[in-house]
Amino acid sequence: MGKVVREWGRLGLGIIAGLLVAFTGLAAPALAYDNPDLLPDTPTPVIDLAKILTDPQRESLENNLSKFEAETGWKLRVLTQYDRTPGQAVKSFWNLDERSLLLVADERGGNLLNFNVGEALFALMPRTYWVELQTRYGNQYYVKDHGQDAAIVDALSAVEGCLERGGCQVVPGLPREQWLLTLATSILGGLVVGFAAYPRKEGRIVEWTWVLLLSPLWLILFGALGLGPILTRTSDLLPVLRNSLGFLGSTVVAYLLAQQTVGKPKKAP
Repeated sequence: MGKVVREWGRLGLGIIAGLLVAFTGLAAPALAYDNPDLLPDTPTPVIDLAKILTDPQRESLENNLSKFEAETGWKLRVLTQYDRTPGQAVKSFWNLDERSLLLVADERGGNLLNFNVGEALFALMPRTYWVELQTRYGNQYYVKDHGQDAAIVDALSAVEGCLERGGCQVVPGLPREQWLLTLATSILGGLVVGFAAYPRKEGRIVEWTWVLLLSPLWLILFGALGLGPILTRTSDLLPVLRNSLGFLGSTVVAYLLAQQTVGKPKKAP
């Protein structure tokens, strides 16, 4: 139980951070001045001032981003920083335009990742996508478990995958924290159905009227919140099966409990 609470806490922190990002914008606030002296002398899609990446990782990422730009025309750039930043100078150095994405990795803001998103990218992936991308890969728990380097690479891989398929409304993949939340809402939806279905009169087995009356509630819990996030993020049927079993199991349990408590006939005095 404690583990589930911790997982929910992680997701809650991620959502809060995402909401803050949604109101404050996606561009890194540290890019507020110019310091071109920190820029390299040769063109490169990665500037690793914070030394987050090893040399092989940086070279691999540079090759991947250059190849992706040559094949698709989308310009993805990475800047890592801590106590030093080139600021606005990176925009002219990389000639950032509407088809560009600048990922800024700076742990001083609480969330490692910030994004400066070109308008053409917003047409394929809405603002909510970038908020979810930041909260999934840039939160302190993901960084602690996987490392800052993996957070950068994984976020870029998600963007590249969406651009290759013509855009995404949500970030692909289903993190464990999010699946636990969908499982909880599925179980809650089953409880609503079970308590609604217990018979109020003799001779009845299921009170379908009450089930239908409360259908907006349990359909939202099980359908929109329980299965919706899974079906839009992954083709894996295992979490769908688990949530469905959780829904059915909680329905049966709630039905039997309701029969033995509120639905139990009162004895005559």
